[in-house]
Amino acid sequence: MALKSLVMAALLFSSFSMVLGDEGQKESRVYPLVVSTWPFLEAVRAAWSATENGFAAVDAVVEGCSACEELRCDGTVGPGGSPDENGETTIDALVMDGTTMEVGAVAAMRYVKDGIRAANLVMRHTDHTLLVGEKASAFAISMGLPGPTNLNSPESTDKWIKWKENRCQPNFWRNVLPVNSCGPYHPKNLPSTAVDRKEGTCPGGNLLGTHSSSHIGVHNHDTISMAVIDKIGHIAVGTSTNGATFKIPGRVGDGPIVGSSSYADTEVGACGATGDGDIMMCFLTCYQVVESMRLGMEPMVAAKDAISRIARKYPDFVGAVFSVDKNGIHAGACHGWTFQYSVRSPDMDDVQVFTVYP
Repeated sequence: MALKSLVMAALLFSSFSMVLGDEGQKESRVYPLVVSTWPFLEAVRAAWSATENGFAAVDAVVEGCSACEELRCDGTVGPGGSPDENGETTIDALVMDGTTMEVGAVAAMRYVKDGIRAANLVMRHTDHTLLVGEKASAFAISMGLPGPTNLNSPESTDKWIKWKENRCQPNFWRNVLPVNSCGPYHPKNLPSTAVDRKEGTCPGGNLLGTHSSSHIGVHNHDTISMAVIDKIGHIAVGTSTNGATFKIPGRVGDGPIVGSSSYADTEVGACGATGDGDIMMCFLTCYQVVESMRLGMEPMVAAKDAISRIARKYPDFVGAVFSVDKNGIHAGACHGWTFQYSVRSPDMDDVQVFTVYP
């Protein structure tokens, strides 16, 4: 009877337990836990409800990101937002199981609105990691997701029309002619070095070239990136986005790139990112954050270190990350904008939003 009582007590306190670490110091383990970029409250609530009902971390991530897709969070997640240069909305999404290290992702997916569920189907039912374009759409529909569906909306179409009327400005082209028009474009002759010989400075003020995040903002270039620690301590992450507004057709950002938009390892922790994915994917930002925590960095230090590495190369960069270790300790870091991330844990009555300043 005494043994049975001990087992029941352990189960009751599994969501907040004290364990001895490697150095004999006590660590607080707080889970289940849900962390998401931005104040996407309903998405976090959906994931939290799933964990409370015993869902595994991966399934809770799918429920949370799917809720954001249905709600079209900020107009940058799910259908009906972020038209490309042709006026079309496409979907990028990823899910990663931090226990098995399996990943499923879709990129530039047309005609199917359920990005995170499509990514999960790739992980569950194929030996692949990433499917793209119309073939990703055909796969998702063959596996039972609704489609084909027009992913545009009156709002996205109106936004695209106004952009065309403004001579397609701003856009993501550089070093091309004609300037300040809708193209078609052709390469502009450049000097043999990235340095502007006439002025003696690097164009755009960036060490690595002319890329600028000046046309990146919360309402035209955003991602839900979510991490979940379930009741038994397993970790998963997921991302979903319809990409950068007025992107060049075919562009894929960091959203479906493992280690860039998000990364998880149940033995260490997780990371989620948002911002200028064309820069962030060059640094595999979230992989770097998790590996820094593996080497002993606290979540706050790991997040700040990853962001500062990018900012040193690209001072005009706009982006942010959240980090969470396997015990549920979380933090955030950003550059170029004020960042907010949302958290739900056992000691909270509802989702709380944390604000991070550059």
